[in-house]
Amino acid sequence: MMMIPVPRAPGPGRPKDLEKRAAILCAAKRLFPENGFEGTSMDAIAAAANVSKLTVYSHFKDKETLFSEAVRASCLQLMPPELFEIDLEGSPREQLAAIARAFFALITREESIALNRLLSGGTVASAKLGQMFWEAGPQVVQSAFADFLRRLVAAGQLDIADVPRATSQFFSLLKGELHARLLCGCCKGTFTAQEIDQHLAATVDMFLRAYAVRPQRA
Repeated sequence: MMMIPVPRAPGPGRPKDLEKRAAILCAAKRLFPENGFEGTSMDAIAAAANVSKLTVYSHFKDKETLFSEAVRASCLQLMPPELFEIDLEGSPREQLAAIARAFFALITREESIALNRLLSGGTVASAKLGQMFWEAGPQVVQSAFADFLRRLVAAGQLDIADVPRATSQFFSLLKGELHARLLCGCCKGTFTAQEIDQHLAATVDMFLRAYAVRPQRA
């Protein structure tokens, strides 16, 4: 007698689950900057994602975890790991320029500006939130960039004695006055594409002048 195979039920991680997780993260990335951490409930996130609150908790154990994962997802969206893969056939300038443009686009989004203002409240709650934000976002980006710089140094394309300091300098230069003015709300929508291009190019130029490999003297 011929046996007819019985279809197996789909296991965890099936596309439907991934779609729900993505919808939850999308809702969280929008609602946290809009309403603040305390003002955003798991019920509101579930409703915005069109899922049940039980589904939200099945993917993220609590609101703090969801907040951290939303920050991480926002960073990965514009600054994926492949952005930090060095190309030995290319020039450091081109690679640094690509990272600079992605980072500046990330920090100047309305959601990012709103989140920065939220974290600067000066309360105990905002301090805890700021630590979670730092570990899930900026720390991850800086760590990836530091590894990128170390590989460039190992390849003989840059000369950097203190990589963590150089990493901090690069991102601080990128923020510059433009980001500070955005945080103050005094220049919304006033930057031209040319001004941004000039700012990014000047930052990369300054960084390379500081850490370029110089010819050995005879």
